[in-house]
Amino acid sequence: MRPVLVAVTAVAVTVSACSGSASAPDEPGSGGGLLETVRDRGHLVCGVSGTAVGFSYTQADGSQRGFDADYCRAVAAAVLGDADAVAFVTLTSAERIGAVQTGAVDVLFRTATHTQTRDTHLGVDFGPVIYYDGQRLMARASDGYTSSSTVADIDGAVVCANAGTTTERNIVDAAAAEGVEITLDTFENHDIVIENFVAKACDIVTGDGSGLVGRKNTAQPEDQEWVIFPPAPISKEPLAPVYAQGDPAWGDVIDWVVYATIIADEKSITSANVDGMAADPPDAEAQRLLGGEGELQSGMGLAPDAFHQAIRQVGNYDEIFERHLVPVGLAREGSPNASWRDGGLIYAPPAR
Repeated sequence: MRPVLVAVTAVAVTVSACSGSASAPDEPGSGGGLLETVRDRGHLVCGVSGTAVGFSYTQADGSQRGFDADYCRAVAAAVLGDADAVAFVTLTSAERIGAVQTGAVDVLFRTATHTQTRDTHLGVDFGPVIYYDGQRLMARASDGYTSSSTVADIDGAVVCANAGTTTERNIVDAAAAEGVEITLDTFENHDIVIENFVAKACDIVTGDGSGLVGRKNTAQPEDQEWVIFPPAPISKEPLAPVYAQGDPAWGDVIDWVVYATIIADEKSITSANVDGMAADPPDAEAQRLLGGEGELQSGMGLAPDAFHQAIRQVGNYDEIFERHLVPVGLAREGSPNASWRDGGLIYAPPAR
């Protein structure tokens, strides 16, 4: 009999910051909405996973490291001038949207897929896509699976996934379409899913392809060989920040922090050269973006140099990607996450 690890169905929300703990956010201020509330509070409360390798993973000292975590820091740098002014709230997949709905977090950067249901029925809005992903499966090569295996090959398998995700519906629909039967076990976070997979309580793990690549490269035991399949994802999973509806000014801030990192990448403006670029901008768009003549940040309720600070303290899109996702085996080249100039989908509206 294979060992089975118990799935926990609830978890307490924890809040941690780089310099200590923080309470839940205050009620939005009556004058300036959430932007004013965050300023008055002095730190951003940002929802993350804490178990997503490459995106947000809790370190031994309690801090958060990853692509999503750095986007939280970029927002804090733009709004507060300090990328470290973030209290991170670790959330399970089942908790994450509710945390936005109730105001437990100011914004969510947590590998959240933009879907019609979430966008139109849950009282939340999505920002720009920061990572184009797709659902795939991972199995042990010793069970006969290869990188060219398909959903049709998993008949009778025990499949493990995160609870409260689009993953559950996608794999059930895909199995039904192929006429195969599976047993689906769900767990509160990806750490528990992987523990079950390592223990062979699951035949298959399914989730975002990026998450599977990260776990294969960081958690695969020496006595197991894991394979990811099928070659093409079984779904579209555009991952984007999430914030509550009804505060367009706050939504604009989140959107344009993301866009600023993408435009900076397009113009080769980096954390290392942004000060020089601001002093001698390569073009009028860069001048506006970095707080020079014609800047638009003041009209958004931000400091003129808000995006300058985000790029200087955190980096442009490519820097953030290279820092966290390349080391776990993910690449921009040849993927939808390449710049539009290189055949990808990462694109920002003009800053004008």
